[in-house]
Amino acid sequence: MRIAITGSSGKLGRATVDRLVADGHEVLGFDLTGTPGPGFTRVDLLDYGQTLDALLGVTARHTGLDALVHLAAIPVNGLVPDVTTFHNNLTATFNVLFAARRAGIRTIVTASSITAMGFPFDDAPPYLPVDEGYTASYNTYGLGKVLEETMATELVRWDPELSLTALRFTNVVGVGEYGTFERASDPAYRRDLLGSYIDARDGAQLVALALAHARPGFETYVAAAPDSGVDIPSPELAERWFPGIEIRGDLGARDSLLSTTKAHDVLGFRAAYDWRTELRAERG
Repeated sequence: MRIAITGSSGKLGRATVDRLVADGHEVLGFDLTGTPGPGFTRVDLLDYGQTLDALLGVTARHTGLDALVHLAAIPVNGLVPDVTTFHNNLTATFNVLFAARRAGIRTIVTASSITAMGFPFDDAPPYLPVDEGYTASYNTYGLGKVLEETMATELVRWDPELSLTALRFTNVVGVGEYGTFERASDPAYRRDLLGSYIDARDGAQLVALALAHARPGFETYVAAAPDSGVDIPSPELAERWFPGIEIRGDLGARDSLLSTTKAHDVLGFRAAYDWRTELRAERG
């Protein structure tokens, strides 16, 4: 397929470009910054005219797209004022999704977030492991993601042929970034993430799988490693962090407190990278 990736210069974006190219797709990156060349076009996604024009075609780049991966966003609260995070991300996502539909693109994968399912989990979720059935936001970044998912739900109602998949990413860890996992025996480590993480290359695998399994309608998937990033038994962590919380299913000692069952069963996701192996490799 010919696939455009917004946010192609980011950590997850770079890994996704690499994965989709390796899978044999033609990939075009759309971002504000990036390496000039035949695979990249600078696009301001806050400008609807630019966004629509870029999706319809770019001279010397493409004349139409088969699919779209939307990863571009201000990635966390705190980099800019809270209201700026909200306005930027929600506007960019509306522009991208609406323009894609106008351009006839019917397969879209977009990055949502665990901020749409309770992060930073100061309030206890209703059960563990947390899955796609729970939605809650506690900051403007998360509120934007909840509304983006709502937008996607409505857009597929307008167009029964449209396939929209939202991947609820946890903290994405790149190659060479596993040094902080030295703290994995600290129960406060990754507390706001429920101990979760995902390697950027596994995140890219999930994007590829979501594209390959695209079906009309809207679906969400937790995008996390199946193992915990904390070196304390998961049932012990659950009781320490949320005394008396309901545990659904069998929770193994190393299992993530974010459920990846749906991605495993429906998409065939199998993580190829884990923090223990990557940390040993970084230590040399």
